[in-house]
Amino acid sequence: MTSNITNVTVLGTGVLGSQIAFQSAYAGFTVTAYDISDEILEHAKARFAGLAKVYQQQVDGATEARTDAALSRLSVSSDLAAAVADADLVIEAVPEAVAIKRDTYQKLSASAPAKTIFATNSSTLLPSDIVSATDRPDRFLALHFANEIWLHNTAEVMGTEQTSPEVFDRVVAYAKEMGMVPVPLHKEKSGYVLNSLLVPLLDAALELVVFGYSEPADVDNVWRIGTGAPMGPFQILDVVGLNTPYNIMAHGDERKQQIAAWLKEHYLDQGKLGRASGEGFYVYDKTA
Repeated sequence: MTSNITNVTVLGTGVLGSQIAFQSAYAGFTVTAYDISDEILEHAKARFAGLAKVYQQQVDGATEARTDAALSRLSVSSDLAAAVADADLVIEAVPEAVAIKRDTYQKLSASAPAKTIFATNSSTLLPSDIVSATDRPDRFLALHFANEIWLHNTAEVMGTEQTSPEVFDRVVAYAKEMGMVPVPLHKEKSGYVLNSLLVPLLDAALELVVFGYSEPADVDNVWRIGTGAPMGPFQILDVVGLNTPYNIMAHGDERKQQIAAWLKEHYLDQGKLGRASGEGFYVYDKTA
């Protein structure tokens, strides 16, 4: 089966939204990246240029000509109606807060044509938490990517009971066409497959450090040595970006809120947001 998807719009140009947009364009789709201001979109353009260089260094066959072609298929817009006017698929990658996502889908539903499929890249929310904010429950589902999409190329596809099987299959086909390994889920599961495994690890690592048991480098060392994994949990957190665990934990139970407050005080308030900012739990060479 083919996806019959040509035009893709990505809502949100943060770290992962930018990666989804660039990878889609690199795979040959016509892509519009939307965000709420032209100032934010200038940062997005810089991210796209940076991704082109990363692909040339890390992706087999990613010549300058191929990444230039990807950039030529990628446009930006701060006008939502214009951004989705001809979209076959909209992938939403806005902040991980249910109120923001629901507001986004209410506005999107008023602007997108009837043909458009909506997909959320939410890491922790279920599609059924959001679906009532859309005007097309049969054409709405989750499509979840891992960070550093060019290396960790999984795409988890998860619908609700209302999602059309034909739409589900088209999105699975699209994921494959854009260079991902599709991972279909048979029913809704918070965290999908990847985060159902990963989040408990990251939570346990943060508890060990926040409550004074160990240090980030020692936790990472023990995990790498004990399991043979290439990265420890704090290295992973730096790749994910510290805003993501903060946003999730800030809405959790009392212990998780304590961790969120600690992240804010010691890292976010100091501009230490993870690898993308040059520093998180570790310091990075931003010129590398």
